[in-house]
Order: sequence, then C-alpha cells, then structure tokens
Amino acid sequence: MLEALQFSSISEFFQMGGYAFNVWAVYALFVLFFSVNLYFPRIRKKQIIRELKRRLIINEGASKSENNSDEPGNLSDPIGDTSETSQT
Repeated sequence: MLEALQFSSISEFFQMGGYAFNVWAVYALFVLFFSVNLYFPRIRKKQIIRELKRRLIINEGASKSENNSDEPGNLSDPIGDTSETSQT
C-alpha cells in the first residue's frame, strides 16, 4: 500500500494525480478553519477578562462609597426622622 503513495517527482506530488485543486483546496480550508477556531476564542477571552476587570473596578468603587457614611450628603437617613430627639 505504501508503494502506491510514492511519487516519482516533486511536481507529481503537487499535481496529486490530476486532483491537485481538490486536494490543496481541502488543505487550505482545513488551515483556515483551524486558524479561525484558535483566533476567535482568544479574542473573546480577552474581551471577557477586560469586561470582568471593568465590572470589578466599578463594584469596588461602589462599595467604597457605601462604606464612607461620614461623608456629607449621605442620603441613607430619612428626612424628618426625629426619633432620637423626641425621646428627651
């Protein structure tokens, strides 16, 4: 069987017994398909990591502002709540 796969010259190898266009087109499509399946998931992974970092920074900023209750302009207390002063 291996004897049938041998070619007498390099040009005969590239001609593939008259089926060169079909054979090399399939190889080209395989390389294209393989490259796309490697490239696009990497790009998507970078986008996801960038988005998660952005969300983490936003969430950290929001939690820091919630922890600073001594700042003026804190709207967590209801307006007109006089429960502390009415007990005297």
